[in-house]
Amino acid sequence: MLESSTIEEFTAIRRPHRAPPSPNKGGPRINEEIPASEVQLIDHEGTNHGTVPIERALAIAVEAGLDLVEISPNNDPPVAKILDYGRFKYQSQKKAAEARKKQKTVEIKEIKMRPNIDVHDYDVKMRSVRRFFEEGDKVKVTLRFRGREMAHQEIGMKLLDRVKEETAPIAKVEAEPRLEGRQMTMVLAPR
Repeated sequence: MLESSTIEEFTAIRRPHRAPPSPNKGGPRINEEIPASEVQLIDHEGTNHGTVPIERALAIAVEAGLDLVEISPNNDPPVAKILDYGRFKYQSQKKAAEARKKQKTVEIKEIKMRPNIDVHDYDVKMRSVRRFFEEGDKVKVTLRFRGREMAHQEIGMKLLDRVKEETAPIAKVEAEPRLEGRQMTMVLAPR
């Protein structure tokens, strides 16, 4: 037999009640979600009906077999339009995808050189720089000094000035040449 002193009681710890997530899905409010008592109504043919009670606007939308969509919530009264919400959402997603497709991200390409670079190597690097500008990218020219080359920083400065002059018609200097430790950097952007 078990004694009452050896039996432990287990109590469940209750977590506080959380409200369900709000129905706001990021898009415009539709039908019964519109909180206003009156809306400026535009029907599915584009006719402006002026200020109308929300119940009447919903009745017109149901009669047309379409949705009442809040187009401009910040107006007083808010502007609502009768349209097919599924089609509206699809069209807006299509526009957003098209805008993302046209958007180009500008990358920074890096070209590394040494102060005593050979003429042919320099020409090859400059062809790459011109190609990067044609693609619309920025170019960071990095000049690395090794050993005793640090004593002749003016050679590196002349080289960066030469790059700046040769790219002047197609590029502008975004960051002037500056020394950071054992390397000198300069950033050029296409015009």
